[in-house]
Amino acid sequence: MSQTVDIAAEPTPFPLTAGRTALIVIDMQRDFLLPGGFGESLGNDVGLLLEVVPPLAALIAAARAAGVMVIHTREGHRPDLSDCPPAKLHRGAPEKRIGDPGRYGRILIRGEYGHDIVDELAPIPGEVVIDKPGKGAFYATGLQDILDAAGITQLLVTGVTTEVCVHTTTREANDRGYECLVVSDCVGSYFPEFQRIGLEMIKAQGGIFGWVAHTAAVIPALHTLTTTAV
Repeated sequence: MSQTVDIAAEPTPFPLTAGRTALIVIDMQRDFLLPGGFGESLGNDVGLLLEVVPPLAALIAAARAAGVMVIHTREGHRPDLSDCPPAKLHRGAPEKRIGDPGRYGRILIRGEYGHDIVDELAPIPGEVVIDKPGKGAFYATGLQDILDAAGITQLLVTGVTTEVCVHTTTREANDRGYECLVVSDCVGSYFPEFQRIGLEMIKAQGGIFGWVAHTAAVIPALHTLTTTAV
């Protein structure tokens, strides 16, 4: 029988189950997080996203030690932009849109320096990296097949931004039957009010989209899985 550890979460404790859980790290990319990148070009304070890096690094380390699958996502597009619809392409400041030259290469283009994950959270060999063209991690990707093949039924959801790619992925996962725990200090937004409301929406109405917990509760639970593993 799989080991289960209850995590203190809202609206109720979350039953973390060994062998059934994956940690998904959403879009912790240079274009979004680093000064001079795409996120800052839109007038955002990237410092609010950089605050997520230290707790998320600690969570990733704990997940790896516990044998929890870690999955990274990167939002971006083919160099010819054939997978970027006009509704998305025509957003942002003129001359600083997807595909335009930026400080870290062409903005949100696969293979460019800015498209990749920040050094502190870089995937290690063997970890899955999902390149996605949309906000959600399931759209036009093989994520569900990967989760199903691994027997995953629960997701620890982290990354940026809370109200966009994190929310979209959590909603997509909820519709597919996955139990989602959003780790509150491991998700971030350029807008503090969106951060607060985004987390409230997930856990509202008895957890309509999932659960919310802090790393102070999640990491000790992962350590329990580590120390009691056979």
